[in-house]
Parts: sequence; C-alpha cells; structure tokens
Amino acid sequence: MNELAGRVIQFQRDVFPHRSDLYERLAIHGQRPKALMISCADSRVVPEEIMHADPGDLFVCRNAGNIVPPYAQANGGVTSTVEYAVEGLGVNDIIVCGHSDCGAMKALLDPQSLSAMPNVAAWLKHSHAVGCIVESSYAHLDPAGRLRAAILENVVAQLAHLRTHPSVAAAIARGTVSLHGWFFDIHAGEVLALDGQTNRFAPIREDRPMPIALEARPRQAADLSLIAEAAE
Repeated sequence: MNELAGRVIQFQRDVFPHRSDLYERLAIHGQRPKALMISCADSRVVPEEIMHADPGDLFVCRNAGNIVPPYAQANGGVTSTVEYAVEGLGVNDIIVCGHSDCGAMKALLDPQSLSAMPNVAAWLKHSHAVGCIVESSYAHLDPAGRLRAAILENVVAQLAHLRTHPSVAAAIARGTVSLHGWFFDIHAGEVLALDGQTNRFAPIREDRPMPIALEARPRQAADLSLIAEAAE
C-alpha cells in the first residue's frame, strides 16, 4: 500500500499540475470519449497507453477475457456500460481488444484449472463457442497455436454478442457506430485488427487503411421504397 500511496502522491504533485487545464475542462464540460474499448482486465494491457489516449478520450470496460455477454434483461456491468456509451455518450467506435498470453483463454482451454474458481468458470461460459471452434478447426495446432486461435476467435465471438445489444443494433442500422476487433501482442507491442472483408486479423500499419470489423454505414434490411409502394 505504501507504494500505491506514493504513486497517488506523485500524480498529485508531478502530473496533475501540468494537466490541470485539461481536467478542469473535463470537470466543467463533462466527457465526450471518442470510443468504447472493451478489453481484458490483465494488468499488462493498458488501453489508454495502447491508444495514447488523454483523459476523456476513451471509455473503458475491462473484465476477464474481454467478454461481452449476449444481451439479456438481467442487469450487468458490461451491458450497462455498452448501453451508456452508445446512448448516453454517443460513441462512434466500439473496440473489443484481446491480447496474447490471455489467462482467461488458457482457462477456457483447460477447464480443470478452474476447479477453485466457480465464478470465473461461469463467466467463461460466454466464450463456450470459442472452445468448440478451437476443438473443431484448430485441433491440429500445438498448445501455443491453439491459445492464439482461441484469443482471436474470442474477439470475433464477442463482437457477435455485441450486436445482440439493442443500443448497438440500432446504432449499426443508423450507420453511426463502427465495430473493431483488436489483438494486442504484449511481447511485440503490435496491434492486429479484424478485417470484416477477409475475416482475418492484420497488423495496423501507418501506410495502409486500418482494418475494420464492421464499418459504419446504414444497414437496413428492408427496402423503404418497396415498403412505401406496398403500403400504397
């Protein structure tokens, strides 16, 4: 605790005085974050550092395994955070970010390791489909390859869950929200992004457009002109 207290004091003494104008604006005018990032709670993954974000730039939801449970009426922290980010704050980008060496995905592939953690085991049921995908499509890989596949497939699965949330579904239909699936390689410091056209992850590079899982544009299944004609 002494070390933690020392860091707080250092922030108050050395950091805050140089950023007091920014914090004053945020305190007076409120927040207008550019994106919602749903990332793992792993201490090695710092969303604000990865995105080089200032206070007020990023709305963050962290949990074991960067999981987004499918929408349900039962209240939950992730569901409430997503709903508030979209409806309350009007974010235009939602990022689900997995990472290398993810402990949650290791546990998903080795359920026996969770015998003393029943709540974690229950939480990881939201990624049950990922385990099935790995068993059916990646069984030939070595353990390291299977883990990496699980981490990437988990990002894809959670993006699919995200689209079951009414606020997100409505924003997608309006064309006001883009969805992003990212993978952060802790060792290399590299971020891969899911390309919705190829369904593969590719590095984010300065010299090429960033891959996007689902680009913002109106997505209405019904042809409004045909509906109008039918009504007449």
